[in-house]
Amino acid sequence: MLAYQLRFGGAAPQVQSLGAHAYFPALAKSGIGLAAAGLLTALLILGLARVVSGRRAEVVSAPSYVRLLAALFTIQLGFFAAQETVESLVAGTPPSSAAVLLLWGTVGQLPIAAVSALALRWLLTRLGPALALLRAVTAPVHLVQALVPAPVTSRAEVFVARVAPLSFSRRGPPSF
Repeated sequence: MLAYQLRFGGAAPQVQSLGAHAYFPALAKSGIGLAAAGLLTALLILGLARVVSGRRAEVVSAPSYVRLLAALFTIQLGFFAAQETVESLVAGTPPSSAAVLLLWGTVGQLPIAAVSALALRWLLTRLGPALALLRAVTAPVHLVQALVPAPVTSRAEVFVARVAPLSFSRRGPPSF
């Protein structure tokens, strides 16, 4: 979307919604919506872990920013080139040259990859420990079962359970 906005200016929405590009606005909106839902879910997990534990989750190491940027940019550029080539073939026009695809792909994809790599690195350093913290808090179901008293079944157990606390006096010899 950014590459088309820079390339065609104000006419970009019309160019993208006609012919072989007609699917793209709906696909872009869906993709942005899914990314936003994923980000909100990750932030909810981070907040829940902080509320449950009462402290911030530790920060762990993540892949370097440059590695994430390179990976995201390469993937996005590959998808952009493939998308533009397939759209040209569907429209019956000759595909753009590799130089044109590389130029417009870089202009459109590099800023998005830079912001995405920054956000992904921030999430990767915090999301793993937050999930581990939530797992640790929710895992000890057996501990809860051990703390809840088991039901008393025999009459002797009922007698001991009712009388035993009354028969113990707090008086006695001093403890050394």
